[in-house]
Amino acid sequence: MMRTAIVGNAGGGQSTLARLIAAKLGIQHTEIDSLLWQEGWIETSREAFEREHAKAIAEDNWVIDGLGRLDLIPERLDRATDIVLVDMPLWMHFWLAAERQIAWARGELEHRPGGLAGMPLTEALFQAIWDVEQSWMPKIRTLCIEAEVRGKPVIRLQSVADIDAFATNYR
Repeated sequence: MMRTAIVGNAGGGQSTLARLIAAKLGIQHTEIDSLLWQEGWIETSREAFEREHAKAIAEDNWVIDGLGRLDLIPERLDRATDIVLVDMPLWMHFWLAAERQIAWARGELEHRPGGLAGMPLTEALFQAIWDVEQSWMPKIRTLCIEAEVRGKPVIRLQSVADIDAFATNYR
């Protein structure tokens, strides 16, 4: 069984990394954004998200990326056999998110977050990145440390070079 949870702030390349790993291993990939958001960046109901999240993590083999709802991240990390924490400096998340927004506006973005057609407002995206860094990431880092203490492999990727090297050398 192989269950890899990839977590980190928006714009960090988690979905791209997850797609590469899932393809390399020939296993299911679930992008949390596709469970959380509906067209127009309307949030899915809590009940529907919880149901789909539970179904995804119950599978034997998967790569799941993203955050979703903070209160469900511990369940995902507990079920994972491996955890990848994308934990780059905040400015890098802003930079990569801005590059993605530009590519999206030009019609050059191959994989849109959550598979959604409409681009999120840049101001709202940047505010979300800031808020996640301030309030969620300290908790997520603590969850990863706790998982590691319990013996679970936790890989910390702190730069684009780390992500590229990990993707190239993964299993």
